[in-house]
Amino acid sequence: MTPFPLTRVATSLRVGLFAASALCAGLAFASSHREAPFITTVPKADASDFYMFMSYEAGRTDYVTLIANYVPLQDPYGGPNFYAMDPNALYEIHVDNNGDAKEDVTFQFRFKNTLKATALSIGDKSVPIPLVQSGPVSDVKAATLNVNESYTVDIVRGDRRSGTRSAITNATGGGTSFDKPVDNIGKKTIADYTAYAAKHIYSVNIPGCGQPAKVFVGQRKDPFAANLGVIFDLVNAPVGVITDPAQINAAPNSLDGKNVTTLALEVHKSCLVAGTEPVIGGWTTASMRQARILDPAPKAGHQTTDKAGGAWVQVSRLGMPLVNEVVIGLPDKDRFNSAKPKDDAQFANYVTNPTLPALLSTVLNLPGSAPTNLPRNDLVTTFLTGIKGVNQPANVVASEELRLNTSIAAVPFAQQNRLGIVGNILAKGSDNAGYPNGRRPKDDVVDISLVAVMGGLCVANGDTDALGFGAACKPSAVPLGATAFKLHDAVDQAVVPLLPGFPYLYTPMGGTQ
Repeated sequence: MTPFPLTRVATSLRVGLFAASALCAGLAFASSHREAPFITTVPKADASDFYMFMSYEAGRTDYVTLIANYVPLQDPYGGPNFYAMDPNALYEIHVDNNGDAKEDVTFQFRFKNTLKATALSIGDKSVPIPLVQSGPVSDVKAATLNVNESYTVDIVRGDRRSGTRSAITNATGGGTSFDKPVDNIGKKTIADYTAYAAKHIYSVNIPGCGQPAKVFVGQRKDPFAANLGVIFDLVNAPVGVITDPAQINAAPNSLDGKNVTTLALEVHKSCLVAGTEPVIGGWTTASMRQARILDPAPKAGHQTTDKAGGAWVQVSRLGMPLVNEVVIGLPDKDRFNSAKPKDDAQFANYVTNPTLPALLSTVLNLPGSAPTNLPRNDLVTTFLTGIKGVNQPANVVASEELRLNTSIAAVPFAQQNRLGIVGNILAKGSDNAGYPNGRRPKDDVVDISLVAVMGGLCVANGDTDALGFGAACKPSAVPLGATAFKLHDAVDQAVVPLLPGFPYLYTPMGGTQ
């Protein structure tokens, strides 16, 4: 037994990376799982990842794909009720198209579960079955499904609560209700889950948008790669491994056998931008009603045992990955989940004077390795305002959003640099379509953020300030120097299986394979 197993190596580096990310309060590199005290009590409202990128499917490169994943860490065998969404919650994807840190376009998802109460004749009695299925399932609204899950999608222009609301409709028939596929129960129940799920991809019409869009909601294989156990064990990894590019895939992915629930939209960019400004910011939130009353005597034949009422209260928020999980201090995690980007000034110290680089320096036994250019304006620029000339709006308010320049063309999957803009700098390439300019499923946000947090972009910036980070961001402010570019977490995001087109995320793991 080695005292530093590779699994711990990858995790520890990842933890350090997360810590570094945290310091920029918008610099993120991973999924958010159970990231704040309250959200652990309502996992159906817990956002794990948010993606926003120019679609790279052939013929769709003028479209923006927005993906919000919820209900993390789903075990494929999690029956008999699996992972239905919460009918009492409001799930939203927000777009800021003028840089003022306020939503201009919001897509709202609401869910409904319809119980059939399928019964069998047992002797002289008709008795409801205990499962969500009574036989094989292959079609939408299959007769063998005991529970049908459906959803609606509204678009709100302006403020999410007081703006103009319209229903998004099915391009075939004009209906406003869409079916969600049941989770991947297993091969005997759903012989071909890929084909079954594909029947739930809808072409839709968005009021005020001249181009048809697509929507899909359903279970997917978790696309994020991480070694979570090691990460949260104080980054227990040998420096020699996490600075060796040859060890990039040395550790297993802890999330390889987990699923998530995906809310995915593909919208023409002309329906999201405003005027001549090509940069949009995005984030996802989940809200619950202010009051919840439990029924002490639930009625027979009903699934629900509670009633919700009152104003909507935001309980989950995610733009850049892992910000709340490893950047925001413990006393403010629930506050961050309830906050709007326009109010992010209250969290400024977590970005400008981060604790995680110092923590990473300590747990990896690399004293003095944290960058010295305080306040960290390089991180503020990269993650809170966008990089000038890449994804910074003309009139930007610093805030935690995932920002995408819709005028930068998509790069085909095979040519995508897994390190996004950082990899593009290293390779002197032409892929500026990746994180932190939006986020694609292939982008290794952990490694990218690790490089940025430990000052790698300051090294690339050089004394000429080519990236506009400010005079304090010089190579001399980075104790690790060029080594910062070699940092990784030993888990390779680029090898995670994905689909070539919408909804991009792979078929979920089944209860039986």
